[in-house]
Formats: sequence, structure tokens, C-alpha cells
Amino acid sequence: MHDKEAQNRIIALEEQLRRAMLASDVEALERLMSPGLLFTTHMGQVIGKREDLDMHRSGLLKFTAIGAAERQIVADARLGVISARMNLVGSFGAAPFNLDLRCTRTWRAPDDGGQWQIVAGHMSLA
Repeated sequence: MHDKEAQNRIIALEEQLRRAMLASDVEALERLMSPGLLFTTHMGQVIGKREDLDMHRSGLLKFTAIGAAERQIVADARLGVISARMNLVGSFGAAPFNLDLRCTRTWRAPDDGGQWQIVAGHMSLA
């Protein structure tokens, strides 16, 4: 796979993730997240796949807009890392948010050739 092809794969995965987050599509998010996911929030909390899915499932976390800019991608046939400036709009419980963040996610292809998944992520204020 050429680097450009690998980068396009990561962009397509990120778009699947964006759509799933906007719809709180827990089934799609389940497929896109590794069972061992480690995600550091912009507030320094480390959460896993279960906690992330529970927030969507319960309606605690709702997104109304997700925009990405300034994407930088390093990828090959088995691993991809993306860093992007993200604007996230939505609510957490009753509290609305409109955040400008820098997000880094690591995507990995499984050994069996199945669905690529996020294995790690990190967000910080931009």
C-alpha cells in the first residue's frame, strides 16, 4: 500500500467514526474501537472502550457537530496515526460544549485482516 493510499484509509475511518459519534451509533463505535482502547480526554482522564460506549448508549454525551482541520497523518499497511484540530459541539449531561481541541488517534489493522480499530487516543485543548 502506498503512503497516500494508507492516509486515505485513515481519513475514511475517521469519517466513519465522525458519523458514528454524531449518531451515537453504539454498534458502529463498537466495531471501530479496540477492546483494549486507551483514551485520554482533554481533562486528563483515561477511559476505555466500555466507558466511551456507555456515555453514548446512555445519552450522557451527545455531539451535534464535529469538524476536523489541520490533519497530519502517518500511516502504512498496518498502522495509522492521525493528529487533527477538532471542533466538537454538543452536550455532556445538561452542559453544552463547543470545544477547539487537538486530537491524536492511533488506528491498527488486526492480524486477521478484519476491521481497523482505534487502539489509543488523546485530546488536548488547542
